[in-house]
This record gives sequence, C-alpha cells and structure tokens, in this order.
Amino acid sequence: MAIASPHATASEDDAMILEVVRELVAERVAPRAAEIDEKGEFARDVYDLFAGNDLLGVPFPEEYGGLGLSFLTYVKVVEEVSKACASSGLMIAVQELSALALIIAGTDAQKRKYLTKLSSGEMIGAYALTEPGSGSDAAGSMRARAEKRGDHYVLNGNKVWITNGSVADVVTVFAVTDPAKGPSGISAFIVESTFPGFKVGKLEKKMGIRGSPTCELIFENCEVPAENLLGEEGSGFRTAMRVLDKSRPGIAAQAVGIAAGALNFATTYATERIAFGKPIAQQQGIQFMLADMRVELEAARLLLYEAARKCDENAADLSVWAAYCKLKAGDVAMMVTTDAVQILGGFGYSTEYPVERMMRDAKITQIYEGTQQIQRLVIARSMIGKKPPPVIRR
Repeated sequence: MAIASPHATASEDDAMILEVVRELVAERVAPRAAEIDEKGEFARDVYDLFAGNDLLGVPFPEEYGGLGLSFLTYVKVVEEVSKACASSGLMIAVQELSALALIIAGTDAQKRKYLTKLSSGEMIGAYALTEPGSGSDAAGSMRARAEKRGDHYVLNGNKVWITNGSVADVVTVFAVTDPAKGPSGISAFIVESTFPGFKVGKLEKKMGIRGSPTCELIFENCEVPAENLLGEEGSGFRTAMRVLDKSRPGIAAQAVGIAAGALNFATTYATERIAFGKPIAQQQGIQFMLADMRVELEAARLLLYEAARKCDENAADLSVWAAYCKLKAGDVAMMVTTDAVQILGGFGYSTEYPVERMMRDAKITQIYEGTQQIQRLVIARSMIGKKPPPVIRR
C-alpha cells in the first residue's frame, strides 16, 4: 500500500493512512465484529487484511520493513480499528508489543531475522511476561528459569494470559537467569513456537475481546539458541519496563476506540429512538449523559495523543505519561460503554446491538498492561518518590 509521497508531511501521512483504515474497517472489519466475538476465534482474514495493507508495521523502522511512521499515527490506527472491533484493534497493538523488545534491545541480525517478518505479517508475535503467581509483581515473583548450556539456553516454566500465544510464531519471553540478583537476574529471549519444548496450554474463555486468543504457554526444557538472548543477561526486566512505557499507550488507544465506537452508536440511537413523542436525545437527562461521555472521551484522547508524542520523542517523563493515558482511557472506556448500554435501555442489554460487546471489551483495558492500581502507583511515585512529600504548613 502506498502511504505517502516522499514529500508528504507527517500530518499528510497521518491523514492518508487513517483514510485507508476507515475504509477497511467500514467494509471489512465492522461487518465481522459480532461474528468474531460470537465465535471467539482469531480472525485470520482480518489479520491478513491488515498485513496486506501494511498496517502491522506502521511504527516499525523502515530499514526493517516497516512504514517508519510516528507513534502518534500508530495509536490513531489502533483507535480507529477498535471503534468497530476491539479484538481486531488488538492484533495491531500486540504485533507492536511483540516487536518493542526487539526494537529496544535487539541486535541488527535479530531485527533483520524477526522484525522484518513481524512488520510484514509473515510472523505473528506475542509477549510473555505474566506467570500464574506473577502479574503486577513481575520482578519479585517470576519463576520461569533459563539455564545456559553451551550454545543454547534451556527454558523451563509457565506463562499465562498471553495474548496471541496460541497463534504466535515468535514470542518474547522473560525468565530468570540468576535468581540471586532479583530483578537484575531476569533476561529476555526470542522464542520461536517451533523450538523443542514449546507448548501451548490452556486457552482462556473470556468476558470480552473474545476474538483475541489468550492462553498459557508451557516451556519444558525448551531449547533456545544463545544468539536469541535479547540484550545482555540480566537486562530483561529493564527491557520489559521500557516496553510497557510504549505498549500502554497502545492499550489506551484501544480503550479510546472502544469508547468512541460506543458513544457514536449511542448518539445515533438517541436521535432515532422515540419516547414520549420525541427523540430521547431531546430529553435533558440523556443530553447530560451524552455530554459527559463526550468530555471524558476527549480528555482521554488528549492524554493519549500527548503520551504518543512523548513516545516519538523518547521523553524522559514517558513512563508517567503512559500511566496517565492508560489510567484515564481505561476508566473512560468502562464509563462510556456502561452509559451507552443505559441509553439503549433493554436493547443495550441485547446481543443484537454492539454496545454490550463494547462494554465487555472495555473491562480488560483496566486490567492488562498494568492494572489501574499499578498506574496510580506509577503516577504517585513520580510525584513523591519513595519518601513521603514534606508537610506544608500555612
């Protein structure tokens, strides 16, 4: 897909690709959204559609097959797709998530081998950090182990809640290489699904994003070539935290998209639904709800776009901005979709209308890539550090 001329500005690139995305979503994604949710299956046709139109590689470096566009453009693409189908929007977000560790810590050889295939869609990616007893406490409770044996590492352990895990070709996996060093003993690896000892475990049955497979990954004496170590031994946790700084805005974009899709539908419904002799949109109670939904959505969107700009700049305060937008967008998505269901009344509770699906999809944006409570910790600690602030007396 030709995105822009060599002389196009960033804003022109942005407008051109978003126009393409809107057309694809309207013609190919939106009509499939309800079926994708009902069947709970990975929509390979949608993935291939995105790959064929270069949408999986929007922010990837051009030298590795990507479009080299801004992170701001990337979050707008995820938002646009998520307005119609959150599971489909997640395809683009998780492909970026799986590539981020490579972009941050990979060697040129690793990038050419894997990043080019993730960018084109030839490979599906996944990211494996969470374990049965290690969610928010990823550093302190990690149990997966990787032991160096000659020219390879032997990986043992379980990872859970892994998006794309059952369909992934390549997974970024974190494991402890030196238990005595705590977080500094965690390393990152590029693991192919064809490596001996790689197994797919339980597939989760979820409330929402049902078209996005989430599963357990099991590593039983999984042999990983030493050349697939990402960065140096012991640098894995630092890499994981840098990844989250740029993956959280992607989830915020999904949340903003879900909220926008629900608000659009509820607004249209309110202008067409007649009660007491006039459209319910003319009732002040409904107008107040719609106004609050709009203001909260725009506030979340502004935080998201500013965080995306911080990503483009690799700003020093990126971590806290990623937390700002993730926290706000997740809460707004839940609030807006809940109110959209309320505006539709009984119809909102029916699977014949999309807002109940959007409400179910919205909930996960308050949980994954760091819960809302973790975002609040990140924000608070950026304000006060590890010590309480001084008491100000007047």
